[in-house]
Amino acid sequence: MDLEDIQEHIDKVMNEQNNRSIPEFEGYSPFEMHHVLHFTFGADSPIQLQKLSDSDYQKIPILNQIKYLTELIAKDGEIKLTNKGFLPTKIVADLYQQGFIKDYLIEKGISKLYKETDSISVNLTRILIELVGLVKKRKGKLSLTKKGEKLISENQTLLKTIIETFASRFNWAYFDAYGENDIGQLGYGFSLMLLSKYGQEKRLDSYYAKRYFEAYPQILDPIEPGYGSLESYSTNCYSIRMFDRFLDYFGLIKIDKEKDGYDKIKYITKTELFDRLIEVRPHSNRS
Repeated sequence: MDLEDIQEHIDKVMNEQNNRSIPEFEGYSPFEMHHVLHFTFGADSPIQLQKLSDSDYQKIPILNQIKYLTELIAKDGEIKLTNKGFLPTKIVADLYQQGFIKDYLIEKGISKLYKETDSISVNLTRILIELVGLVKKRKGKLSLTKKGEKLISENQTLLKTIIETFASRFNWAYFDAYGENDIGQLGYGFSLMLLSKYGQEKRLDSYYAKRYFEAYPQILDPIEPGYGSLESYSTNCYSIRMFDRFLDYFGLIKIDKEKDGYDKIKYITKTELFDRLIEVRPHSNRS
């Protein structure tokens, strides 16, 4: 064999390896998982975002909370932030009272809503409109950007931008006490694939966590449990980030809880909206 023949043989073997079906990846290949990880909704990824109807976009809580806030800003021309850079209390109350996303602690009367950081979803909304580039901050005031004026009327593009920004630029560890790690956020697309495949039936949150960690076992290496076992600690971290503060905010799942507190039992079911928005293609052998 000459050099070209050798290289052709190597390329063939590598191609076969990269495109083989892997059980831990739900039958998908290393090539496909590479795109799920780095180009989640790209052309070569099994995951695609589909266009929704206007009525479906109205069912996405975080999208509509963001649009409501940007419309308030557009109406007044600008909003003066507090000295610490947060939304004024009047705007916080107005936004929360719309009922797009309810905060468990506030609804149970455990805490009261006053400032922006009293509500995770309100705080997240203000952070996202800045990260997405819908607004600019100047001299302690928020006002819409040209990009923002255009995007808020384009639901499909706005939603895709919000999801990708939330997944790639916002730190999912920001709102919890599980430490600076990538649980849930790294390879979030794989969780979408799991929900697409298994989400029709009511299943425990741990069902998805187990499969997620089987696909990305190395993510557990630096974790030092703050309580309990590594499995329970990491499962709870994954569940809160993936279900409570991502998929539920986007209206893509229904959460049923049998108990509250540390011994809570949480069941997850995908919504009809999930299947209308998320298309997951079957494994494709490209060899």
